[in-house]
Amino acid sequence: MSEWLDWLRDIPGRKPAALVSVLASEGSAPRGAGTRMLVTDDALFGTIGGGQLEFRAIEQARAILSLPPGSWRVQDYPLGPLLGQCCGGRVRLLVEHVDAGALDWLNEAGEERVLVSRLLPERIDRHISGDAVPTPLSARGDRPREGACLTEIIGQHRRPVYLFGAGHVGQAIARHAHGLPFRLAWFDTRPVFETIEGVAVVPETAIEQCVAEAPDDSAVVILTHDHALDYRLTRAALTRPPLDFVGLIGSATKKARFHARLERDGIPAQSRARLTTPIGVEGIVGKEPDVIAIATLAQLLQLRTI
Repeated sequence: MSEWLDWLRDIPGRKPAALVSVLASEGSAPRGAGTRMLVTDDALFGTIGGGQLEFRAIEQARAILSLPPGSWRVQDYPLGPLLGQCCGGRVRLLVEHVDAGALDWLNEAGEERVLVSRLLPERIDRHISGDAVPTPLSARGDRPREGACLTEIIGQHRRPVYLFGAGHVGQAIARHAHGLPFRLAWFDTRPVFETIEGVAVVPETAIEQCVAEAPDDSAVVILTHDHALDYRLTRAALTRPPLDFVGLIGSATKKARFHARLERDGIPAQSRARLTTPIGVEGIVGKEPDVIAIATLAQLLQLRTI
């Protein structure tokens, strides 16, 4: 996730803060490269995990706050007897006193960008690059020193989720999707839902165009108030270039009827096979809106990484 970018936009302008970054890890380690934690003199934001590892990292972070902004150091931690742990992995951390006056690069930090960090004697020079190639780092060997240039992908791809239906389940999905790697496009045809933030109310005559405009890596989730409308949206989703997910709320009976109608309408078996219905992770049987929502979002999290 990319919450650490928001922390940097907010915290350092109000009080001194240190950023702890996992540069590399190997073996059995609590978190992977790119994990961040922001530390102030009296608060923590995020976690790098690991019990004693995190305890030591917090100590180092608060110690570096006594040095000028921009100061940094690289620390290696074998997760063994030295830390009173038995994980057996290794972690390499970058600990820095955040320079609140050197955060202009945040203005360009979006969903997926390459961040270039050059380790200079008294500061870290950062910028967003459109052509740099991220280079994985090792948790062993020589530590990065002055002059080293680190490149990494920051942010996270947020899968477009085209959600059709603003009833109880749709509202629960939108509510629980907050903080997950999704970008929600939410539609309904009923004017009564115009007052719900995030819902685009579109005429029934235009609803299928919304499906046509969805990017190929989208997940389309269909749960409107009307089975006839559900069918139109399902058919539209299965007759356009393949989407990463087409999900339909419903029972086994609804599934059988929709498949039979799709077959009568000439939709090929290969296309019909792309329909997931009922939606939600198997084994979760509750019918409450929040249960369905969480099971569905978990199913979307299982989709392949872009």
